[in-house]
Amino acid sequence: MAAETASHGVDLIPVVTLLAAGVIAVPLFKRFGLDSVLGYLAAGLIIGPFGLGLFTDAQSIIHVAELGVVMFLFVIGLEMRPSRLWGLRSEIMGLGLLQVVLCSALLTFAGMALGYSPSVAFVFGMGFVLTSTAIVFQILNDRGELSTPKGQRIVSILLLEDLAIVPLLAAVAFMAPGAESSDLSSDLMHVAIALGALVALILIGRYLLNPLFKVLAQAGAREVMTAAALLVVLGAALAMQLGGLSMAMGAFLAGVMLSESTFRHQLEADIEPFRGILLGLFFLGVGMALDVNVVVANLPLISFAVVAFMLLKGIGIYAVARLLRSSREEAIERAALMAQGGEFAFVLYAAATTFGVIDAQTNAIFTSTVIISMVLTPFVTMAVNAAATRLTPAAAATSLDGIDAPDGLTGNVLIVGFGRFGQIVSQPLLARGLEVSIIDNDVEMIQAAAEFGFKVYYGDGTRLDILHAAGAENVGAIIVCVDKADVALHIVELAKAEFPLVQVFARAYDRGAALSLIAAGVDYQLRETLESALVFGCYALTKLGVPEPEAEEIMEEVRRRDEQRLAIQQVEGLYGGKQYFQGNRPTPTPLTTPKRTGRSGNAEAEAVLKGSADVGGTAAT
Repeated sequence: MAAETASHGVDLIPVVTLLAAGVIAVPLFKRFGLDSVLGYLAAGLIIGPFGLGLFTDAQSIIHVAELGVVMFLFVIGLEMRPSRLWGLRSEIMGLGLLQVVLCSALLTFAGMALGYSPSVAFVFGMGFVLTSTAIVFQILNDRGELSTPKGQRIVSILLLEDLAIVPLLAAVAFMAPGAESSDLSSDLMHVAIALGALVALILIGRYLLNPLFKVLAQAGAREVMTAAALLVVLGAALAMQLGGLSMAMGAFLAGVMLSESTFRHQLEADIEPFRGILLGLFFLGVGMALDVNVVVANLPLISFAVVAFMLLKGIGIYAVARLLRSSREEAIERAALMAQGGEFAFVLYAAATTFGVIDAQTNAIFTSTVIISMVLTPFVTMAVNAAATRLTPAAAATSLDGIDAPDGLTGNVLIVGFGRFGQIVSQPLLARGLEVSIIDNDVEMIQAAAEFGFKVYYGDGTRLDILHAAGAENVGAIIVCVDKADVALHIVELAKAEFPLVQVFARAYDRGAALSLIAAGVDYQLRETLESALVFGCYALTKLGVPEPEAEEIMEEVRRRDEQRLAIQQVEGLYGGKQYFQGNRPTPTPLTTPKRTGRSGNAEAEAVLKGSADVGGTAAT
């Protein structure tokens, strides 16, 4: 029976092996100060066909794991609003194009120097020109530099290189034996299909996606929202693939089209876990794909090619950076980071093999050269950074200061909840010119706020991944304005635990909620009706004949006694902290008068607490 179950059950051994390899290798490499990418690559080499032999088909894993790169570009697209992307047009078409042209010329000549024909040398060099988007993005993401100006320049170059794969594949097809006799009408048809897929994707993103997510959000099914996020990413990638374009480019365009959507933070949080796992799986697959037998058999050629190509490409990148007036330090760092080949080289070399431009053995040599360059990249960047720190410590410190607060986020505010309370809180912040991000999970309220010019993003503030996606770690303050006391307490506890350096302010439902928020470590809390009720009471006194100065003095006395009661109740623990909440609606714990203890006892406390009955209502107000 066990054997029968095993024969018909799901084989979990490969899945468990892959997960275990990543879980063991990455923390181990991090412990020794090495990059996580290097950990994945080493783990893949160990468990792959040329290590322990636990896997025999590395390419199938790479094909599946390429979805990690696709999702990474979707997340980058979410950060690239169309206006921001338009602002980078000069970097994309100027810096990116100039770097691709110069490096392709240098590497093609290097390939010819190795004895290859011009067409084969061109294919070899162009595969190496296409930098690994996955590795560069992962390193920049680990450093927190994706949003910095120098990080954005690198992203611009990578976008141009991703676009370059399309004409390169066309060039490979043209170089194929007998390609000159190909049908022109067929080529035009392929171009038309590609343009049609691009236009269809833009129209769907412009007119369909936002209404779709509004309907799903109103349904309140979180798993359906996650499924819809995956559908958008994979559907856009499939559309581009069917049109003969890059899957990664399709995902990036989908992200850009949704970057202005109110559901941006929710989408990013839903995609992030899948992106991280699949990207790690991609690096594992690359490590497995390194054919040790080919490397050993062609060690002099591959060793020379790796060193020569990385050096020449680095020189080309440095020259372009300096020509366009980047600093020497930035030019060196960019050269070290982008000197390797990338994952699109595998696609280009496979197409060249299919069209007969290169043979299988040459493909294996080229692929091994690119993989080794990818493996060496973390070492090269660490060595360059270490040398830069020793040579120019002051400059390194300045750079780190810029990373701590990308895009000028110091002083920004994240508001969670945009009901009647949150709307009023936001007004002085916006009037002062602060950058205010707002999230709420009420779709109707978000639509109503949009009619008055407010940009509110859909998101559940009780989810840590949503807070991260909203940039909570980079703001000056998190202001919790939700109306439910238990939800507010949960958000405050989450924020104080995860972002201890960020100030957290919260709206309190009543006195009991205020005491619970204070116990949770909130930096400031205010009962939602306190100040408005005091102003109302002061006005009533004046209209009943009490002189205005006397009325204001009475109100100040009420405030003072209220603050004393709150402080004493906090110390005495009259409210049971978290036990205060019963169900979804707060239920005040009955107030008990503390006993006297000796001459001093708590006479003053008793007088203050008894004052609650004298000054308008219960102590739970």
